Amino acid sequence: MNWFESIPKVELHLHIEGAIPLPALWTLVEKYGGDESVPTIDALYKKFTFRDFPHFIETWIWKNNFLLEYEDFTFIAEAVARDLAQQNIRYVEAYCSPPDFKRYGLQTQALITALREGLDCVPEIEVALIPDMSRGYPPEDGMTTLYEVNEVKELGVLGIGLGGPEQDFPPELFSDVFATARQLGLHTCAHAGEAAGAESIWGALHSLQAERIGHGTRAFEDPELLDYLVENQIPVEMNPISNVCTGVVESYEAHPIGDYYKRGMMISVNTDDPKMFGNSLAEEYNLLVKKHGFSQDDVRTVILNGIHSSWLPKERKNTLIEAFTSDPAW
Repeated sequence: MNWFESIPKVELHLHIEGAIPLPALWTLVEKYGGDESVPTIDALYKKFTFRDFPHFIETWIWKNNFLLEYEDFTFIAEAVARDLAQQNIRYVEAYCSPPDFKRYGLQTQALITALREGLDCVPEIEVALIPDMSRGYPPEDGMTTLYEVNEVKELGVLGIGLGGPEQDFPPELFSDVFATARQLGLHTCAHAGEAAGAESIWGALHSLQAERIGHGTRAFEDPELLDYLVENQIPVEMNPISNVCTGVVESYEAHPIGDYYKRGMMISVNTDDPKMFGNSLAEEYNLLVKKHGFSQDDVRTVILNGIHSSWLPKERKNTLIEAFTSDPAW
């Protein structure tokens, strides 16, 4: 095991439905009678290669056709948690997408309960939940989902996110949902600057008052925005390999993460949908060193940024930092 694999890790931008180990997903494909497009598990691995961001979303929706019962969510949650724990990932704030499964008759509260049951089977890792209010559904549906989420927030739900087709639905549409979430005591973050540009990030910051930005890749399109993010130390959940896989950037070398780090932006590094992109946090760190000139100390800083950017209470952050920095692999 190399240093990148053995060092303790934290993840703030991980979609549970995109982190399902493919053998577990294959079990569900077989459970529901298979699919002509993936006659074998090898074909399933090959299916997760994307032409562009819309193709990624299309494949995401396809995958959801095999998550039809609450027991499926308990099953995948345990599989995801075991996989993460094996990578020495100690703490995760994970997105989940209840709105995507209402079409199958699954209720938000019971779905989150099912996820928690699976996650709790793996005590070696702590996984908090961030339900996404998907842009693909009307804001009034998001408000309904928000109140449903609030009913089960004691199950490790720390806040809400905003995912889905960013290029089609600006954040301003969801300002009332996010204002209500704050009134309910929930934290807020939003995907922005991935499929849309700098104006999407500004919208997330001003209209939604998002505490964290998911991706933020295209912030470089507005120098004033870069200055604002640095000056205010807005946490940005960066996902470099994901951005390459979905065509948001042309190559890993072209990714702005190195520049953002040098500017002093509060970035964390995450995997987004690791089993759809075939990446890991260890690989992300390794590429930071190989392609962007990060030192091991820089990698340590990025990991600690993740703890500082988390929604843990201050005393829990301090405890986690102490555990990480005293770990023999650190």
